Amino acid sequence: MAMSGPPSHRRGRGRAPMADINVTPLVDVMLVLLIIFMVTAPLLVTGVPVNLPETRAKGLDQDDKPAVVSIDRDGGLYIDETQISDAELPDRLAEIVSANAGKAEPPQIFLRADTGLDYGRVLRVMGELNRVGLNKVALVSTGGDEAAASGGSE
Repeated sequence: MAMSGPPSHRRGRGRAPMADINVTPLVDVMLVLLIIFMVTAPLLVTGVPVNLPETRAKGLDQDDKPAVVSIDRDGGLYIDETQISDAELPDRLAEIVSANAGKAEPPQIFLRADTGLDYGRVLRVMGELNRVGLNKVALVSTGGDEAAASGGSE
């Protein structure tokens, strides 16, 4: 009589199927999507179409989101993406100043103006910014390859 022992594990009966999910490809895809969104999100913030002048200046390092004052080709005036009239400009700028009254520094203002505008039109808006006490004004332009803001206080 042959001796019979326990069944051998080499015949494939002892292995259980693997029930774990390999998440490495999922993580790789998510990281690539995250990088794509991080790169493209800053490019989507401009709301008013303005033909900006070109410059070789470097961009500004920014901590807070600044208010954006834009003047389009037709002379239309915008604060962020809301169109306002020239008569409303002093009141809206005063609201920005009062909203930031408790801070040590005045808020940063980005001024975007179309290249086809009259210099006097841009200067009147800058004068109104200065009158209400908003002296941290950066003139926004486009660089050779990318958008850049040339900083300058009035």
